[in-house]
Amino acid sequence: MLEAESRIYQAADYIKLKIGARKPVAGIILGSGLGSLADKIEDAVVIPYKEIPYFPMSTAVGHKGNLIIGTRGGKCVVCMQGRFHYYEGYTMEQVTIGVRVMKVLGAEYLFVSCACGGLNPTFKVGDIMAIKDHINLLPNPLIGKNFETFGTRFPDMSHPYDAELIRKAHAIAQKNGFDIKEGNYVAGTGPSYETKAEYKFFHLIGGDAVAMSTVPEVIVARHCSMKVFGVSIITNASAETENEDFVNDEQEVIKAADAAVTRMTALFTGLIASI
Repeated sequence: MLEAESRIYQAADYIKLKIGARKPVAGIILGSGLGSLADKIEDAVVIPYKEIPYFPMSTAVGHKGNLIIGTRGGKCVVCMQGRFHYYEGYTMEQVTIGVRVMKVLGAEYLFVSCACGGLNPTFKVGDIMAIKDHINLLPNPLIGKNFETFGTRFPDMSHPYDAELIRKAHAIAQKNGFDIKEGNYVAGTGPSYETKAEYKFFHLIGGDAVAMSTVPEVIVARHCSMKVFGVSIITNASAETENEDFVNDEQEVIKAADAAVTRMTALFTGLIASI
């Protein structure tokens, strides 16, 4: 076993000591301003990242830095209340350690969320976009020696986001009185926000939303044969960037994400209940 793989199992063993016989069926990763969904998890065990061997610390605004194991949608889940980003200076091994730990704990599904800039001109602030595909401009997290105990050297990425979960999400949203969009997610390194020219270019190459995370986690999840559902909360719209007074601001991003938490909670809860 590679040393990097050993670190994953050591982290999982520590968590198992805290949660006993619980075995989560799904993992959840919550992005900027979306951490309050974790407060809805019942019978929760909360473990700060700083206590878990080899876990980095979340430094981004709106990321509380807790691992939460409990019940949502009638199922046992493990939830990262805040993620790790490449722009924080972490390696891709560190950025994605949580996904592999979730897999070792028993999770077969991964639900990811993030706050994004809208590239599609039909999107407005507050929209929820189900991710149907992505364009990765970050380093691939599978570069290096393959973790053979988790997956194959060359995992297929033809369908990284589960089509059945997306279909279910539309039905759940309709039942709860709202709708969701679908689109392609562009992942960049950050931490600087995109220029107006970059917004236009990313849309031109097929992107509907852009942010600085999520895709490395999805690639690792698919390498682990986990089924993935992802959502982007649109926190600013491309049309806004044409305004000379427009400024991307992290507090405004969090505010816009907070406004979508109730809908996203309903979405994730319904999907977890369905698996």
